[in-house]
Amino acid sequence: MILFLPVFLPLLTIVLLLLVRKKLHAQQWISVLASLAQLVVAVQLLVSVYTSGPMVAQAGSWQAPFGITFYADLFSAIMLVTVALLGFILVFYAIGLLDNERKRNSFFVLLQGLFAGVNGSFLTGDLFNLYVWFEVMVIASFVLITLGGTKDQLKGSVKYVVMNLLGSTFFVIAIGLIYGQTGTLNMADLAQKIANQDPGAVTGSAFMLFFVAFGIKAAVFPFYFWLPASYPSAPSPVFAFFAATLTKVGVYVIIRFYALFIGSEIEFWQQIVFVIAAFTMVSGVLMAASSFDIRKILSFHIISQIGYMVMGVGIFTITGLGGAIYFLVHNMLSKTAAIMSGGLVNQMKGSYNLKNLGYIYKEKPLLAFLFLIPALSLAGIPPTPGFYGKLFLIYGGFEAGNIVITIIAILVSVLTLFSMVKIWNEAFWKKPAEETDSKPVSNMAYSATAALVVVLLLFGFATFLLADVFFEASAQVMDKEFYINNVLKITAP
Repeated sequence: MILFLPVFLPLLTIVLLLLVRKKLHAQQWISVLASLAQLVVAVQLLVSVYTSGPMVAQAGSWQAPFGITFYADLFSAIMLVTVALLGFILVFYAIGLLDNERKRNSFFVLLQGLFAGVNGSFLTGDLFNLYVWFEVMVIASFVLITLGGTKDQLKGSVKYVVMNLLGSTFFVIAIGLIYGQTGTLNMADLAQKIANQDPGAVTGSAFMLFFVAFGIKAAVFPFYFWLPASYPSAPSPVFAFFAATLTKVGVYVIIRFYALFIGSEIEFWQQIVFVIAAFTMVSGVLMAASSFDIRKILSFHIISQIGYMVMGVGIFTITGLGGAIYFLVHNMLSKTAAIMSGGLVNQMKGSYNLKNLGYIYKEKPLLAFLFLIPALSLAGIPPTPGFYGKLFLIYGGFEAGNIVITIIAILVSVLTLFSMVKIWNEAFWKKPAEETDSKPVSNMAYSATAALVVVLLLFGFATFLLADVFFEASAQVMDKEFYINNVLKITAP
């Protein structure tokens, strides 16, 4: 039953929140306790998977491939723990920073709906239910973007929902094609059937449509333009939630899909993946370097950093893919912490524009430190976890002989450092053109940001203790037969 709890708990929480929808204080405490419960369950699931191997559950006792499969290995359990940890911290951040009007308008209900969709995507074992959980995420996130109804939010939400509906359309078409060709949507059964037959033109077309759909969700080149137009329009707690979860689900599915279904076509797909990774990294970091708005810079860096994760998929060795999984977790922590710090800057100074900011280091040295640590991590400066994530990827790239993409990754790191230094110099160090009054900063949001930065530092210091877990997760993901045998309960002869 523990496999169903990461989805069941958010849905149960939604019911409880609706029962007390007129009592804001009760909603806040229910959200805190529910997020804590989800974190406890996720940690327990990770421990169980690490000690006893992958877990499989079939809804209604209908065995795969006929029933609804839930599957957790090290990769999905790591993602569940990361999202639950961030969710627990971000609930406090939202309580402290978000205005009461938005919190009363079902913010916490929508947040739990988002968690249900994210967790369901990590655990599902069939393509149709993956589509269902994607749609749960899209619905919840669309309403969260529009919550407040400002002009910028409405403009951003239109671009967001149009692109995601387009991705969902490609997804549904691909599901229809693949079901008509193979007669199954269970991912383990589908992987087994494809491995035993010639994929054919229909299956190849379906995979291309899947890749486009997941690429839109993950905001990779050339499908990323909706992200910097929509994410920054949301309040900083919502922006932070989105940065932590939505595109990362797309990356998770790309990794899982690539490992299960590419097979004999890996050389063809590898070149496509490397080209996409390179353009995603370079275009994202160049746009970040040319921007003077903290939200825009961090949005473009979401895109650029996703390129590193896709690069790890293309390398597709235990080191390269393990580096991608480690980098994925580091980026969820680092990017969220940076966005949270940026939100505190805006609360303090009333602006995200670097030209209107300055001297924050002298006024709030701790806030400057809370931004500096995730900024250095995003740039890959030791001993932050961002350094180790890029080290694993660069080592894996050179080890596999993928020289060009690896050199591009190194050069993009330099430009990332330039962007982070620009924010630091403009917002925290330089003397502003005009002195502006500073508003009080929420103590709860401040404390939540500090807590996440501490987690980020601990993650970096514990890298060599945790590295084996990430490389083992990589080995499990790459072993297609391991996945198939666990889900379909095939025993070795």
